[in-house]
Amino acid sequence: MLVRLFRTRLLPIAALMASMATISANAGTGGGADHPDTRSPVIRQENSMRISIEIEGTTITATLEDSEAARDFASLLPLSLTLEDYASTEKISDLPKPLSTRGAPAGITPKVGDLAYYAPWGNLAIFHKDFRYSSGLVKLGTLDSGIELMRRPGSFKVTIRRFER
Repeated sequence: MLVRLFRTRLLPIAALMASMATISANAGTGGGADHPDTRSPVIRQENSMRISIEIEGTTITATLEDSEAARDFASLLPLSLTLEDYASTEKISDLPKPLSTRGAPAGITPKVGDLAYYAPWGNLAIFHKDFRYSSGLVKLGTLDSGIELMRRPGSFKVTIRRFER
């Protein structure tokens, strides 16, 4: 009678509890091949690079991501550009050469402070407002400070350099 009770009632409960423990242990790890991990990749800060942007005597800083596109952008520095208003959302300027987009996602949803490369036009974009998902937009980095300067109307000259402490 005791063996029968174990087989019919306790064994299924023990199996169910073991399954629940396995599911709980795997929570947040991606869940296996049929449920890939959709969390954003972590940017390795030890390989990021800081840059300075000089705007009419005021210097602000930004941090570039550890990506092929950002490294390609950094190889162009120092760079003197004229930033122009675009769509009341961003400041843009043509770059002297196309950047590599190898390994970059197909597009991004830019946020305030994002530095990005718009591959179809070959230009730098610094967003002072959030914007919708844009195919061909590759994030290069983020402003550390000075977003209010990017919101000023009109065009202005900037010099972008590697940050020197």
